[in-house]
Amino acid sequence: MEDSLWWKDGVIYQIYPRSYYDTTGDGIGDIPGIIQKLDHIADLGVDAIWLSPIYPSPDADFGYDVSDYCAIDPKFGSMADFERLLEEAHTRQLRVILDLVLNHTSEQHPWFRDARRGKDSKYRNYYIWAKPKAGGKPPNNWGSSFGGRAWTYDEASGEYYLHLFYKEQPDLNWRNPGVHDAMLDVFRFWCEKGVDGFRLDVFNLYYKHADLPDNPRRLIPRPPFGRRFDWQEHLYDYDQPELMPLLVEIREILDSYPQRYLVGETFPDNAEAAALYSAPGYLHAAFNFEFTHCPWSARRFRRAIHRWESLLGAEQWPTYVLGNHDVSRPASRFGREGDDDRLKVAAALLLSLRGTPFIYYGDEIGMRDIPIRRREDVLDPVGRRFWPLFKGRDGCRSPMQWTATQNAGFSTAEPWLPVHKNHVARNVASQRAEPASLLNFYRALLRLRREHGALRRGGLRLLAGMPRSVLAYRRETEEESLLILLNFSDRTQSFEHRDLDPGMWDLLFSSHPGEQVLGNEDRVQLAGNQVAILVGR
Repeated sequence: MEDSLWWKDGVIYQIYPRSYYDTTGDGIGDIPGIIQKLDHIADLGVDAIWLSPIYPSPDADFGYDVSDYCAIDPKFGSMADFERLLEEAHTRQLRVILDLVLNHTSEQHPWFRDARRGKDSKYRNYYIWAKPKAGGKPPNNWGSSFGGRAWTYDEASGEYYLHLFYKEQPDLNWRNPGVHDAMLDVFRFWCEKGVDGFRLDVFNLYYKHADLPDNPRRLIPRPPFGRRFDWQEHLYDYDQPELMPLLVEIREILDSYPQRYLVGETFPDNAEAAALYSAPGYLHAAFNFEFTHCPWSARRFRRAIHRWESLLGAEQWPTYVLGNHDVSRPASRFGREGDDDRLKVAAALLLSLRGTPFIYYGDEIGMRDIPIRRREDVLDPVGRRFWPLFKGRDGCRSPMQWTATQNAGFSTAEPWLPVHKNHVARNVASQRAEPASLLNFYRALLRLRREHGALRRGGLRLLAGMPRSVLAYRRETEEESLLILLNFSDRTQSFEHRDLDPGMWDLLFSSHPGEQVLGNEDRVQLAGNQVAILVGR
């Protein structure tokens, strides 16, 4: 297509580098490991890879506490390794997206280490400091998303510094011109390297109200973990008006390079905010995470799709996510070991909607969360703090399951997180050899998406009047009309519908080869958990 855009027509595959493939024998995945596995990614049929942070970090939050934005952490490799990754990926027509964590730095960042020397430090105002209230109390009532207050007292200077996450992650002061200019230079640095796009971590937190007023109290019945953060209306600690012109500046930088992409994560996840920030001239797209909260229900998914489409303007482009590094894997939420039919329905849903789908590594083979049974086994500090109400994010970050061999072929050493015991049966090698496997189902769907413009760029029309467990929608261009039918029930569904005249459609794709979908009596029949894609005559 003349107006083809890789991020608009394509599918993006998220890699958690620590867990993808280890080439050094230290139990941690690395950049050379990603390079070695690029053929798997290219063969899958995706168009880009997004790497969770690979910058130097003391790992208080496993890479989301950055100590140098323009370098590679030695545990992942070198800058030369990264440049080779770019070259090898581009050779395979794969784009590379980096994660940028610009709301806060690590406490070990040179700026913050210098800022702690005293109030006369050049970098003092690169962060948000404030004097105590009477009696030594924090400057305001803001809470940290990771629990407790958002302020930590610095005895040496007699002031508090702000951190909306861990105390090891001090928030930057984007109102300081030095911070503003340095952060924009980070975009330029990586664009010059040849990086194709960026995922912005919690970007709507960049600016806080200049006067640091208290947030109003919010009364809710049952906050998830009893956090101070949840009891507040967040009027002053994020979503400030100064963010909009900043997004225009960032977008202008990316637009000065060919086909660069900018996708953002609002925090907490908020579809209305995502729609606002991805309006024309701002981000190319923003994440909507509603799918990660949906139960296994055709009606709930339909409602989520309708709401997201209703929020977006005609020129905006949706994103869809079933899993990532922060949430339980879809196979753990929906799947049943030994039966991947539901996961095939989920895959078809993700890959056939209007928008850019994001696949989390391992979901293509139905990886499950590793079980976390004891607090002392938890590495994620959030899980340790909120145990047992929340067991942390370790479960969805376990090593990729490549083979049935020791450590799932991920490493010759003990991995940084345990490998799921189901790797003996559930791994890339075994699923590649099984024609009906989930992996081969993903590959077939992704081929279909490449072959049919209606799946990449077609309009979306949800069909009403379906059986309760059936989700149906049309994807249409001027040249082609496709009908997607997804049965979320274990039972056969047989029904009539005015849009489903069997004489108007031919079966294009099915998760149940040999099952009759278009009957002779003007009825459509779907087997339990069947995916059927029909093409208009």
